[in-house]
Amino acid sequence: MPHFRTPHFNNVHAGHSPEGTIRRSFQDGLVLDHLYLANSIASRYSSRSHDLDDVRQVAYMGLIKASRGFDEAKGGSFPAYAAPTIAGEVKRYLRDHCWVVRPPRNVQDLRRQVLACMEEMSQALRRTPSPDEVALELGLEAGQVREALTAGTSKRPDSLDAPAPESGESLHGCLSAPGSPTDRLEDVLALRNAIRGLSAEDRHLLYRRYYREETQSTIAEALGMSQMQVSRKLARILVSLQKTLLDENLDLGMGTAPEETRPEETRRSHGRLKEPADG
Repeated sequence: MPHFRTPHFNNVHAGHSPEGTIRRSFQDGLVLDHLYLANSIASRYSSRSHDLDDVRQVAYMGLIKASRGFDEAKGGSFPAYAAPTIAGEVKRYLRDHCWVVRPPRNVQDLRRQVLACMEEMSQALRRTPSPDEVALELGLEAGQVREALTAGTSKRPDSLDAPAPESGESLHGCLSAPGSPTDRLEDVLALRNAIRGLSAEDRHLLYRRYYREETQSTIAEALGMSQMQVSRKLARILVSLQKTLLDENLDLGMGTAPEETRPEETRRSHGRLKEPADG
């Protein structure tokens, strides 16, 4: 004899009891009635540097989670119960997914505190407060406030096509490239360190010859020496600097090649260390 199953039987054994249906309807009603709350929290955290649509979706998930955990029998306001849950979901999403370079947790927390304070002060002052004013309000050092604000650039780095604050030119044009002022920066720093190892007399001689661009004859007259003595001293100093720089390359594992096989750029840089004759 066939068994006839009523709709009630099917709902109960499929996990869809009338109580469950009512509960889901209640939860759906809470979600639909409080979408404004999720939108408000999402806007609060996405107004500066995040995609509002993405953050809003996370806020909706937090709202759904809150509706499932809310117990009306315990009393209390649903918005008061849901707001921390929604905010927690949004903060967790931003912390885990929205930092290209993640700063320390204390800096992230401080940044949220600073931004909230700036928003309140902006309304009171009717202008954007300075980092010093925010620091005074929060009892912090101005450097801490600036660090917190600067940390926001780790979320979405500026485009290389964006204008630089100082010059207005694109950031791409500020990068080091062949022929740019920073192209030889490493060589300049290495040379400066090598010069520091010279005696005070040798440094003074280099200063007069290459910084003040005095001729060997002028230097010789000022120091009570012959022009030939100045020329020999300069040649000795330049050889000493060249040897120091080459030794540093060897210590770094860069090695050197014979003069005839050395790259053209290296030969040119070594050639610049030769002191021209000054008659």
